Amino acid sequence: MVVGGKTLRSRLILGTGKFPRDDILPAVIARAGIEVVTVALRRADFHASGDNLINYLPENIILMPNTSGARTADEAVHIARIARAAGCGDWVKVEVVADNKYLLPDNQETVRATEILAGEGFQVFPYMGPDLMTARRLVAAGAAAVMPLGAPIGSNRGLRTKELIRILIDEIDWPIIVDAGLGRPSEAAEAMEMGAAAVLVNTAIATAEDPAAMAEAFALAVKAGRQAHLAGLAPTRQVAVASSPLTGFLRQEEERA
Repeated sequence: MVVGGKTLRSRLILGTGKFPRDDILPAVIARAGIEVVTVALRRADFHASGDNLINYLPENIILMPNTSGARTADEAVHIARIARAAGCGDWVKVEVVADNKYLLPDNQETVRATEILAGEGFQVFPYMGPDLMTARRLVAAGAAAVMPLGAPIGSNRGLRTKELIRILIDEIDWPIIVDAGLGRPSEAAEAMEMGAAAVLVNTAIATAEDPAAMAEAFALAVKAGRQAHLAGLAPTRQVAVASSPLTGFLRQEEERA
């Protein structure tokens, strides 16, 4: 996958919140072959020498700080600028959330933040509610990819917005990365079968009994779903269709007799 000016082998992106301990991360990342992780800037201390999330991330990892906590476009832009000044690079996941109950993104403010940051040379990955017009505006604003939610953040409810995401995939020739709500590897596979470019998973991996094993399961599901999409899924039908002819065999045997 080529996105944000980089070529990636893995289509599974990892969120780093909610893990019981930060020292679990190296095993999770290694076992799933993860290349990109996203982290809330408020959780990252680049100058701390003690126990710190950043100290557990491999040197070759692509860090994508997110603007978690931003309620307006201006706040998101401010957080992104701080992240770049701290040495995080140019990748940023824009989150603008003013809804405290369902944590749904503010699409209008997200578009505005994307336009500003893309204009400043950032590779912007905006988290958004799956709306076709908003997705088109994000692409026009310079987004590196579009990241629609599958379900509310941390809910593990799966692809509740599947039909809306399918529209984005069908109508926009741009990377669509399904973000938020995926709870099972099978749901990640389904998103990839639909033609998503990648998925971002956090809660389902971080809160599993064995996070490293669950990360591997998601990585395998993503690969399987992608291969199925490239292979071309067989059409579905409303009635049964026999794999072999249902007529002729018994009659031919009778004639031989």
